[in-house]
Amino acid sequence: MILTHRIALNPTDKQEEYFRRAAGIARFVWNWALATWKQQYEMGEKPHVGSLKKLWNHIKGEQYPWVYEVHKDVNQQPFAYLQSAFTRFFRGEAGFPQFKKKGVHDSFYVSNDKMRVHGKRVYISRLGWVRMREALRFTGRILSATVSRSADRWFVSIQVEVGEYHKPRTADGIVGVDLGVHTLATLSTGETIKSPRPLQKLLARLKRRQRWVSRKQKGSQNRRKAVQHLARLHRRIKDVRHDTLHKLTTKLCRENQAVAIEDLNVQGMLANHTLARAISDMGFHEFRRQLTYKAAITGTHVAVIDRWFPSSKTCSACGVLLEGLQLSDRIIRCTCGVVIERDYNAALNIRRVGFTRTDACGHGRAVVEAGTKPCSLVSTF
Repeated sequence: MILTHRIALNPTDKQEEYFRRAAGIARFVWNWALATWKQQYEMGEKPHVGSLKKLWNHIKGEQYPWVYEVHKDVNQQPFAYLQSAFTRFFRGEAGFPQFKKKGVHDSFYVSNDKMRVHGKRVYISRLGWVRMREALRFTGRILSATVSRSADRWFVSIQVEVGEYHKPRTADGIVGVDLGVHTLATLSTGETIKSPRPLQKLLARLKRRQRWVSRKQKGSQNRRKAVQHLARLHRRIKDVRHDTLHKLTTKLCRENQAVAIEDLNVQGMLANHTLARAISDMGFHEFRRQLTYKAAITGTHVAVIDRWFPSSKTCSACGVLLEGLQLSDRIIRCTCGVVIERDYNAALNIRRVGFTRTDACGHGRAVVEAGTKPCSLVSTF
């Protein structure tokens, strides 16, 4: 198993200057390779990232000698990243690679032969020892590291091959989770987890700082300061959201042997401009990403039910489909006499369908019990 630990750095002014130079070179090489690829394609050639890398190594000494100011990985790894980006594009998994902009996702790669970690310090080739805010959490073979910037702070993400790595669970429950906009998550146990909604709470301040940036003259020192203020606020919003999701996903994996969720079409949901901001503020995609790798660590089974299953419109008591239910209806009143909260009803249905399979006669039966393996009716990840 490969785990990554992201640690904040405390670089000196000289080290921070090296980071900015390395990130700038990595960005320049990516943009050069992408521009050359497009140029060759428009000329009727069949460009390949491998040939672009050979061309770059041939001309960089004469045309771009300043790339030697940092270690070699900085101007070599962008070609591997570009190859991966084109592979995902041709598979239909992502859009066409885009040019990178200064100050947006600045980062550079460091291979394991050009770095080592000792306590709260990391050694980077041609730079020296850099202080870290905490020690590396995992023990094992270090594979690589990526130094990145978020607003005005620098971080190092260290990949470690830890072999078999497991964390014990505190309980073996079975739970269904319904994600929503009013509450972040409603569990089939009846528990609700509210979202701090950091974007909504800080939206007024965010708009004000965006106006500050727009009113400053481009290229001025005041504009750079305003941009840093705005970037720090964006980082705070992201950190608050990720902290809430980390606590929720850790709780689900430690207390349950099986978790059922819906296969939400987040991209399609964002097309609803009325709810797009609220949905983005919840972080549904990040929730599933965190739940995926934490479930592998704790041995928790994650079942994903079909996105078209009407979990909210189905009565959890009798199974009747309530066709006339509207999005504004928060309380469900079924003809069988059940009165239940909408999200709690959906969580019960997600738990039932996620761990129930249908036999040849069309009857459903539960297949998840303590110590048994869940069914394979639904897709898992």
